Amino acid sequence: MGEEIHNPTFNYGEFAIIKSQAGLNSYKNSVKEWTEKTNAIEIISKAGRYGVTYAYKDITFEFGMWISLKFKLLMIKEFERLKAQEQKQIDWNAKRELSKLIIDTY
Repeated sequence: MGEEIHNPTFNYGEFAIIKSQAGLNSYKNSVKEWTEKTNAIEIISKAGRYGVTYAYKDITFEFGMWISLKFKLLMIKEFERLKAQEQKQIDWNAKRELSKLIIDTY
């Protein structure tokens, strides 16, 4: 949960109450209620004619992966591609540093 990382004033007591009621047919909660009750900062909702909801990228990615398997697989593939690229860079840097050590010892 991103609030644990980014929000030192998050209301965990209220979160526990909401979590225990989530899934009940009689329970409903809006973004506004969520942010007011928990002091959440990672999601913002503005009501009205031009209302909009914004969320931090962590929440956006999680929501996208939840509603779309294709999006989730694309995110995983992109992560794997970036990690492979990072590893190539690390290997290149390690070989470069090793060659410097070898040259310096002569």
